[in-house]
This record gives sequence, C-alpha cells and structure tokens, in this order.
Amino acid sequence: MPQGFRLPDILEIARIEGRVTVDDLAARFSVTAQTIRRDLAELDEAGKLDRVHGGALLPSGTTNIGYQDRAALNADSKGRIARACAMAIPDGASIFLAIGTTTEAVAHELLRHNGLMVVTNNLNVANILAQNTACQVTVTGGSLRRSDGGLTGPLTEAAIRQFKVDIAVIGCSALDEAGDILDYDIQEVGVSRTLIAQARRTWLVTDHSKLRRSAPARIASLAELDRVYTDHNFPAPLMAQCTEWQTSVVVA
Repeated sequence: MPQGFRLPDILEIARIEGRVTVDDLAARFSVTAQTIRRDLAELDEAGKLDRVHGGALLPSGTTNIGYQDRAALNADSKGRIARACAMAIPDGASIFLAIGTTTEAVAHELLRHNGLMVVTNNLNVANILAQNTACQVTVTGGSLRRSDGGLTGPLTEAAIRQFKVDIAVIGCSALDEAGDILDYDIQEVGVSRTLIAQARRTWLVTDHSKLRRSAPARIASLAELDRVYTDHNFPAPLMAQCTEWQTSVVVA
C-alpha cells in the first residue's frame, strides 16, 4: 500500500485505539518497521500524532497522555533543554522544581551542583536529587497524583507560600500561539500560579511538541515569565511577542 493511502488509515487506527505501535502497523500493512517509523515521523511532523518509543499517540485536548509515554516523548530534546537550564542555575541557589518529565530531566542535570536548596511537589524529583548529598531537598505536602508522583491541592499551595525562591522551574502540557501556558489538571494549575507568585524568577522548560497540543486550563502568559528553555524557535509572531514582553527564549 502506498504511503498516501497508509497515512489516513494509520490516523483512523489511532483515533479508534488512542495509540499505535510500530510492530502492529508493520504487520497490518505488510511493510517493514522502518517504513512505519518514517510514516509516524511524517505524521508527527505534521502535528497529527505524537511520537513515543515504539509507536505514536493521538494528541488530546482534554486529557494528558500517560506518564511513561510522556517521559519517552522527545526525550533527547528534553535532555538538551534540561542541560541548558541547569547550566544557568548557580551553586547555592534556592529553586523550585515543579511536576513534569522535563523538570525531572533538569533534576538529573543538577546532581553535580553544590549547595542547592530545592523545594518540589514532584516525588520523582525528590528521589532523583536524594542522590546529591550536597543538595537540601524539601518536599511539599499535598494530594498524591499516583500516575506521576505529583503533589497538588491546597496543602501544596500553602506550603509553597512559605518560601521565596530564587528560581522556579515549571513545565506545561500545552502552549498556544498567543503565548498562554496550559495544563489539564486544574489543581496543578493552581500550584503553578502560586509558584510564579513566590519566585523571584520563573523559567519554563518545554519542547516543541507542546505547541501542537491543546489543554483546557490556563496557567499564565509567557509575559509573566522571565525565560523559556525550548528546543526550537517559536513561530515568528510568538517570538516577537516574547521580545516585547522581555521574556527571553533560549533554544537548546
């Protein structure tokens, strides 16, 4: 079957099943796994599917994809973003690391930093930085989100208000063309808003796939942030807005 016929069929399978795998599609269409990977790469580039390890997912506007799939999505880009962000964090700083797989990548890059005070509502971040004996780690209270180890809710927000950190590093589930930062969980949105209010500087870490996704809850505008770390330049109109807002964009 020519690619022009396969791609609509692949999208239809994804719409029905929510995700597709390379091995299953190769068997269905009697083609090689390499051929299917090229098909999925083209659909990902067009913003119609999100590539993950072993397959692809249908983007959702109302529910987030699973934690393991999020962790695998654009892992190389997240690593570059995390390294660039961590390099800008000085030893001895107080920081907040929020929920998200990219903020967890930042935590891995901070394992050699000295004298950090890290506050987090992400149990995965806490477990990563527990390996750094030169780092003080404080975990907020809150309601446990078992799917990804996040802590959210009023208790989390109350704990955050006890701090005034140098830098808050946050993630997001989606970023729209107007520069609004979006998420799926309204309780996580409340936590992120509190973080922005309690930090001297706020940095967003996000890869390019977030510009192709939609989510229903608004956290804030990029105009309220100091810096964004990403892996590709934003579209020209959004880059111009960031310049006007004095929000620096660092492309890793």
